[in-house]
Amino acid sequence: MEEAKKTKKNRDDRIGFGGLLLWNSRQISTTMFVLLSGFLMIYCTDTLKIPAAMVSMILVVSKVLDGVTDMFAGFIVDRTETRWGKARPYEIFIIGLWICTWLMFSCPTGWSTTVKCVWIFVMYALVNSICQTFLNASGTPYVVRAYKEKQIVKLTSYGSIITMLAAVIFNVTFPTMMAKVATSAAGWSKLVLMIAIPATAIGVLRMIFVKEKYNVDATTNGEKVRVKDIGAVLKTNKYILIIALMTLVFNFVTNMGVQVYYFTYIVGNVGLMGVLAASQVISLPLALAFPKLIAKFSTINLMIAGFLISAVGYLFNAIAGANMPLLIIGAILTGAGTVPASMLISLIIIECADFNEWKGIPRMEGTMGSINGLAQKIGAAVGTASLGFLLSMVGYTGDAATISGGAVTMIKLLYGIIPMILYILTALTLKGYKLNKMMPQIKADNEARRAEAAKNK
Repeated sequence: MEEAKKTKKNRDDRIGFGGLLLWNSRQISTTMFVLLSGFLMIYCTDTLKIPAAMVSMILVVSKVLDGVTDMFAGFIVDRTETRWGKARPYEIFIIGLWICTWLMFSCPTGWSTTVKCVWIFVMYALVNSICQTFLNASGTPYVVRAYKEKQIVKLTSYGSIITMLAAVIFNVTFPTMMAKVATSAAGWSKLVLMIAIPATAIGVLRMIFVKEKYNVDATTNGEKVRVKDIGAVLKTNKYILIIALMTLVFNFVTNMGVQVYYFTYIVGNVGLMGVLAASQVISLPLALAFPKLIAKFSTINLMIAGFLISAVGYLFNAIAGANMPLLIIGAILTGAGTVPASMLISLIIIECADFNEWKGIPRMEGTMGSINGLAQKIGAAVGTASLGFLLSMVGYTGDAATISGGAVTMIKLLYGIIPMILYILTALTLKGYKLNKMMPQIKADNEARRAEAAKNK
């Protein structure tokens, strides 16, 4: 009898390759968007001829709007109850994300600089402050209502291989496509459209096929989340703030978009970016070990180790110059090191939601996701903006023939030393996250409380 129960339980926890593909379909789509966004600065400076400092200002100002919409979106998702579920309906925003992204990279060159700036700002705001915001807010509430705990670990761990592979394919092919197609404003529009159409089709698969099946709100008795609950979370749950800081730094580094400048002006061949992307395939099998590593060391400890490994990779970048073997080693280490932080974040957000429940306040997965999402977008925007400001300060003009020595030095610093320092500091900050040690007791208490609530209904 016990053996039969164990067999049935193991069968219930299975996902299958098709299930992995379906759940990670939207993640594949948004990953392509994030990677593409890293080229926004060079598109604006070198194709639209907008001053780098002005582009940076656009990105920074848009974050003011993001700060409002992110918390607003999380609150809306947490209060949503529909026949399709709490979070599933918001997956529709993947369509708007890609439409606006294509329009953002389709700005007419004949417009004045002012009109170009307005166009980029509006599209960037629609993409990030609306579409990406609701997608970030709905991700965690969706997964905890669609899958069981062990399934979520498998989805996140094994599914990350699929997402990473998609990222590698994008990073290998896009620089070559950019060099051939994106030679003009019309070329950029065509290239982004070629990406947007399949990315949209892939992105909607999760919404179509994955249903919400589980109720994790048993202890709330159907009560709606209130505005004051957001304040309670920010006051009570310091752990989500630690994670938000990590996410901010991570996205600051990964979204600076300095690599294309480095390979343009230091290496002298932007097409070689694809070689570095291809080399990161080596790190893909690491994801297969995540379930066992998480069980033994915890998710947060994997993230700490990852940031330290990435820091070593950036040290190689700092000393490499145009030496491709050293740059490849750096790429392998930075790529492998960032896998936990980029792929396992949902597991940490779930822990933070479990902590909320344990403390007697609503789980608020949507708000947790929004806090992290806001940090993600601030980091990405400030990273891109900082690149523009710093390059402008050292005399960068967008002309390879006249690039200053100061600009060359700044590009090298941003590709090596600065990320290395930031990642070491991030690893030290994550030592303050203690939920991994508390989770056995938290889960046990929450399950007991849910069982009692269900019994009393």
